[in-house]
Amino acid sequence: MHFHFPFTAVAVLWTLTFAAHLVLIVVLFGRDRARRFPLFTTSVVFTALRLLVARLLLPAVPQMTGLEIVLVTEVIGVVLSLLVIVELARHAFRSARREAWLAGAVVAMAIGVAVLWFWGPLPHWAEVKQASPWILLQLLAQKGSLLVDVENIALGLAIVLLGYRCGAGWRSHTQRIIIGLSTASIGQLAVPAIWRVIARHSAPHSMAEYSHLVGLREKLYNANSALFFAVLVWWIVCLWRDEAGMTTPDAKVAEREPLVLESGADDAGEASGNRTIG
Repeated sequence: MHFHFPFTAVAVLWTLTFAAHLVLIVVLFGRDRARRFPLFTTSVVFTALRLLVARLLLPAVPQMTGLEIVLVTEVIGVVLSLLVIVELARHAFRSARREAWLAGAVVAMAIGVAVLWFWGPLPHWAEVKQASPWILLQLLAQKGSLLVDVENIALGLAIVLLGYRCGAGWRSHTQRIIIGLSTASIGQLAVPAIWRVIARHSAPHSMAEYSHLVGLREKLYNANSALFFAVLVWWIVCLWRDEAGMTTPDAKVAEREPLVLESGADDAGEASGNRTIG
């Protein structure tokens, strides 16, 4: 007996990813994390909006208009991601001296620029000036996304190695957020690189081999989407829990409640005693 499953793997992963974004947003606001990480929260909300636009709006608009929407939202996403990196770095190294903080920022940016320079060809500036603004926007989106991934990984390594000395311990929300970002960025860089190696060393000689390669590519990118979903679940679990030594407003209320109850019980006992005496 054969069962027909009407949903594709892409549709299932999109649904799970979008639902995880919504749950993460609820956790960020419900557990009062949004006030501490406003840029990270904004980035999560914006990513959820991009997922919704890609699913519902893009199929209903002309192809060129959809491409323009994708490019604009990608550039905005890159800017937000870079601001998130700065926000997390400030949280992680808040006790570091200004000179050390600036030196680390310069080293991180130098690493990012070096990767941009050697990772893929860069067009000549004359070609960029002659091209349309949308080509320039596409270049900014591609190279900006690469820069974000490199900086996420660099900041993740720096926080894991040095964050504990500056106040961002293993159980801190800051370190766990950047671990998730670094993991997602590793997947973003690794999957296209793996696919390029496979495509370079695999020359299909038949339609069956070509279909096999296309299916393999789809599985690789689906695995990357599944990894990002796992990162979202990691953030939900970690941000739901309090940091070690951290007291939330709810916990403070809970600590005061027994005192209120005890006080109320004492008042009731005194009133009962007064009534008995009376």
